Amino acid sequence: MRLPCCAILTEMPELGHLSGKKAAALAGLAPISRQSGKWQGKERIQGGRASVRRAVYLPAVVATRFNPDMKAKYEHLISTGKCKKLAITAVMRKLIVTANTLLRDQRKWGEYPA
Repeated sequence: MRLPCCAILTEMPELGHLSGKKAAALAGLAPISRQSGKWQGKERIQGGRASVRRAVYLPAVVATRFNPDMKAKYEHLISTGKCKKLAITAVMRKLIVTANTLLRDQRKWGEYPA
């Protein structure tokens, strides 16, 4: 079993050269809407790289407990009536987008006051 950061970097070598939306879509964490005419279905995540999703799931669960920004996003989604799995998926997406931004700007993670 590889560390999540190693799995992300090896499975997504394009990270740091993409926009946030494209990075999330490449990981399979972008919501895809299903529509046809007047019929509208639920948005789902699909496609992408399943190995990256598996590697990011547990760090997202931990981030919802210990990272103040991720915890706030998770609790906000839960308070608005979203299910817990959807909220964790949103945190997973935010982790991928944050990793993409940090690699693109060649920065290290740090606690920055808002």
